[in-house]
Amino acid sequence: MKPSTGPGGPLDSAAASAAWELLLPAASAPARARGRALQEALRDAVRSGRLTPGTRLPSSRDLAADLKVSRGLVTEAYEQLTAEGYLRSGRGAGTWVGDAVRAARPRARDLAPRSPADRVDFVPGTPDLSLFPRSAWAAAQRGVLTELPHDSLGYPDPRGLPRLRSALAGLLTRRRGVVADPERLVVVSGVAQATALLASVLHTRGVRTAGVEDPGSPQHGDLYASAGVDTVPLPLDDEGLALGPLHDSGVRAVVTTPAHQFPTGIAYSARRRGELLDWARSVDGLVLEDDYDGDFRYDRAPVGALQGLDPERVAYTGSVSKSLAPGLRLGWLLVPEWLANDVVERKRTTDLGHPALDQALFARFVERGDYDRQLRACQRAYRERRDALVAALEEYFPGSRVSGIAAGLHAIATLPERYGPEERFLARVTETGVAVRPLAEYTHGAGGDDAAAKEVRLVLGYAHLTPSRIRAGVEMMGRAV
Repeated sequence: MKPSTGPGGPLDSAAASAAWELLLPAASAPARARGRALQEALRDAVRSGRLTPGTRLPSSRDLAADLKVSRGLVTEAYEQLTAEGYLRSGRGAGTWVGDAVRAARPRARDLAPRSPADRVDFVPGTPDLSLFPRSAWAAAQRGVLTELPHDSLGYPDPRGLPRLRSALAGLLTRRRGVVADPERLVVVSGVAQATALLASVLHTRGVRTAGVEDPGSPQHGDLYASAGVDTVPLPLDDEGLALGPLHDSGVRAVVTTPAHQFPTGIAYSARRRGELLDWARSVDGLVLEDDYDGDFRYDRAPVGALQGLDPERVAYTGSVSKSLAPGLRLGWLLVPEWLANDVVERKRTTDLGHPALDQALFARFVERGDYDRQLRACQRAYRERRDALVAALEEYFPGSRVSGIAAGLHAIATLPERYGPEERFLARVTETGVAVRPLAEYTHGAGGDDAAAKEVRLVLGYAHLTPSRIRAGVEMMGRAV
């Protein structure tokens, strides 16, 4: 049968043929059941989307001839489904799949985290996605598609394309002070995959417990748990991870954010960084360094990565989630030599390597200086937004304190007791249309002293908000309390 023509042009002949072929079993049904079987087969083809809204059906004569059934059987089926709303017809206009059927077909849900447009969302973790360099990215994509050899589209080295690993090694050495051997660098789909790979490898080596910062990122514990490794919350002091509890815990692996601790915002002191490495050597252990926003320091040059002080005791990971976009799912993991083969093998068996075209694109983006330009643009924007947040807090919450270094995409704000208790504060600002997270949500342990408990301590993400939106959100919080 020739394909029918819809209002938008010719239909796909393969799709139309496939739809009619679904009716053949109905035409072969016993004579008494043939009419009902044909109706149900047509109904199912429309419900499932094999026959889409607006599709013109063959005439009753043509379909009857193709199916080798009586024309009356097809006419009756068309009339019944028209009455039910599955089909529509008009005098001399043929029979069509009805538009109302669109609502009957299941739709894919979007489970990505979104914030309502009418709400001021201070929840941390998201960069300003409007800063994504679309023009430069498109130019890099065109260049890669033009120059990329055909064989580069095959299964890649599970570590990543050599071109990207070399570009990343140069970038990380120059900007973050790491010791970057391209042979020990693995391209991953973000810090989450890097952590999961490392946790899985440690588990196979007999590690059953790892330390995590408290307060700290909730995802670290979840990712280790998925690999069968329990986590032990370890408290911080003013210099970083507290050494006494670390030694007492008995762990041999610990997850840290030393350049800009999440969420407290402190930078590990030089002394504590050295002491942490001494601990790792003494227990034959490993430090996982999550350098999630190490490029963004506003009051001075960023502190170099911990990995540069001892590459055999630190596994280093980072991504473009804060500098470009988390949706790219692109990051890196730099591992000690004694772990490299195990991590690469686990990466291979997990996904056979990161998409080659994405890797080649980002390699070109780095090589041509576009990534450095993007980092400078983000740094200017985020510094301005942090300044706007500090100024707004001083105006609408007199006596408040912003702690931590001037860096990253979030800040800790401590409001005086008169704005508490914290639970009532959070309820009121939420009703007003402002989304905030208290520091307590990132804490595993019992928290601080009674005086600190009476204060309102907030983790405020600001990178994704314009300065005017930041000011409006803080003003809304001020009015709410």
